[in-house]
Amino acid sequence: MSSTVARFDRGHTDDLMTFLAASPSPYHAVANAAERLEKAGFRQVAETDAWDGTAGGRYVLRGGAIVAWYVPEGAEPHTPFRIVGAHTDSPNLRVKPLPDSGAHGWRQVAVEIYGGPLLNSWLDRDLGLAGRLSLRDGSTRLVNIDRPLLRVPQLAIHLDRSVSSEGLKLDKQRHLQPIWGLGNDVRDGDLISFLERESGLDSGDVTGWDLMTHSVEAPAYLGRDKELVAGPRMDNLLSVHAAAAALVAIATAEAAGDVTLPCIPVLAAFDHEENGSQSDTGADGPLLGSVLERSVFARGGAYEDRARAFAGSVCLSSDTGHAVHPNYAERHDPTHHPRAGGGPILKVNVNNRYATDGAGRAVFAAACDKAGVPFQSFVSNNSMPCGTTIGPITAARHGIKTVDIGVAILSMHSARELCAADDPYLLANSLAAFLEG
Repeated sequence: MSSTVARFDRGHTDDLMTFLAASPSPYHAVANAAERLEKAGFRQVAETDAWDGTAGGRYVLRGGAIVAWYVPEGAEPHTPFRIVGAHTDSPNLRVKPLPDSGAHGWRQVAVEIYGGPLLNSWLDRDLGLAGRLSLRDGSTRLVNIDRPLLRVPQLAIHLDRSVSSEGLKLDKQRHLQPIWGLGNDVRDGDLISFLERESGLDSGDVTGWDLMTHSVEAPAYLGRDKELVAGPRMDNLLSVHAAAAALVAIATAEAAGDVTLPCIPVLAAFDHEENGSQSDTGADGPLLGSVLERSVFARGGAYEDRARAFAGSVCLSSDTGHAVHPNYAERHDPTHHPRAGGGPILKVNVNNRYATDGAGRAVFAAACDKAGVPFQSFVSNNSMPCGTTIGPITAARHGIKTVDIGVAILSMHSARELCAADDPYLLANSLAAFLEG
């Protein structure tokens, strides 16, 4: 059996690379996802407006988060949801409130560590600067300096002979501050003045900012047969991109009369997963629950309909996981070795670091079978602490059955990660089959 909707192929991976390059911050990622949804007929709704319950696609933007859903013709107030959850943020270096710094003839930018990056991957790499500027008039402006602007220089080996034998030791406060020019003084407001000029704004227009560094090296195919993809922010924009593509495919097919949906497909991409999800745009915040409830009520439902809809709903929490590393195979579970190119992974942890249970496995297995996609199982080595995702948070907060899945990658949390070139479109096909119901 195969899905009646999507047939994503290597062209999906080409498009993923474009999406990664155009999304250096969560704010850019949701703007790019929204643009793709708009082209498919979705329309943005404001949280401050009254919503209607008519059929069609809608989405809500809040900061670095987006929730999009498609109401098929004939949907009842108690129609269940099929949700793909993901996150838009990635570990990086973020600009402090007083950004201008420097010493010994070097001008620097003061940064704070966001999430848990592989710190060494940010050394000696050409970095741009991107994010969101808040303006005096209350509006916001996206900014993306996508050219070599910053660099965190590593100490020469001549000044630290032990680095090769004892390993690199980095102090997060002293050793990660990037340089961006020469000068003998620290000029208050100079970085922000530079960004105002780059954005065509007047001096003093910017009163707040959420800015972060990114590698300006473009995503690229790698390997003898170009069977690998190297790029930034795969954790977790790979899932955001796949989920948006799957939702567009489902909505387009339903509008054309090619499928009849027994559910309401949803994309929920949250910010702040890398530091705990506790924000108004994180998975532990109220955004998803509010959107789903308002969708029920807009279609004439009451609390009973909301309870029925949630009870019948399922969420796939899609995030990257660890492919077995050929140089560190002992760090992985000896009987669970997810391979790059082997299809999506089903993530399991009996201590609920992942939300998958046996019933959830059956849901995902059915979706993969429908899409004709192979899948693999991932379990952490018992001796290694297991990471977590938005999956357990979603299940606990909303009482919705949740299954943790994703794509196996190497170099997770590096400034540049690696996956098999076929896995992104295999994931997208499985998500489309899941959203089809």
